[in-house]
Amino acid sequence: MAYYLCAGSDLQESGKAVCFRVMTARGPEPAFAIRWRGQVYAYQNSCAHVPVMMDWQTGDFFDLSRQYLICSMHGAWYAPDTGACLGGPCRGAYLQAVPLTEQADGVYCGWPIEADSIQLP
Repeated sequence: MAYYLCAGSDLQESGKAVCFRVMTARGPEPAFAIRWRGQVYAYQNSCAHVPVMMDWQTGDFFDLSRQYLICSMHGAWYAPDTGACLGGPCRGAYLQAVPLTEQADGVYCGWPIEADSIQLP
């Protein structure tokens, strides 16, 4: 089953993320969706180094060059398309991917989304 997240136009190239909470076996977990090189990606909002939320401000995950996702706490930087940590204290680790697809009528998450948790940019 797929769960509606947002309109495709809500995700701007290398822009602010759509933030939301996905339902996991542990309960609701923060997550975010981005657009990178024309594709949509989503990850749990938890650094692979220490489980803290990564955004500088709500929805702000990209570094100043708009090329990498960066953890505001420890400076770990990640590839937007794979979630791989490319530098910092957790180099070689990965963000937890959240399944996401884009269709003509919007962007859908493969995991249930907590009601009323979606924050558009």
